[in-house]
Amino acid sequence: MPGLEDLYREIILDHYRNPRNRGELAVPPATRVEGFNPLCGDEIVLYLDVDGDVVTDLRIGGQGCSISQSSASMMSAAVKGRTLEEVRGLTRAFKGMMSIHEQSLDGEADASGNGDGSARGAEPEVKLGDLEALRGVVKFPVRIKCATLCWNTLVQGLDEAAG
Repeated sequence: MPGLEDLYREIILDHYRNPRNRGELAVPPATRVEGFNPLCGDEIVLYLDVDGDVVTDLRIGGQGCSISQSSASMMSAAVKGRTLEEVRGLTRAFKGMMSIHEQSLDGEADASGNGDGSARGAEPEVKLGDLEALRGVVKFPVRIKCATLCWNTLVQGLDEAAG
């Protein structure tokens, strides 16, 4: 679908050119974690503020390609204000989308078997929203690490904030 691919490209470029939630938070109370992709040099600095079981604020910094930076921007907008359980579910759904098998690249079924961009299974359905724009990254396996860098860093931050 050329129209959908164009829309996805525009969403990615918008998040790259106008990143959401850029900046820093005071440490403490926020948790600061860094992620680095040695394959391409992408860097992410994530500031995570968790109150109880809710991500109350999240700020991102760093530099890298349009995929890593737009993924970080989309992630920050998607997780802010959510419970830790919701954030972990969203993380699993996004990483599941990034590990789609070869058969689904032609638009058959996605990793969830739905073909509709939602993640289903034992968990409740998770809608990815703008994050769907990154679905095409799986066609370029070397770029998957660019898209998942911020998510892996987020998981590290959640673990540190909990500990």
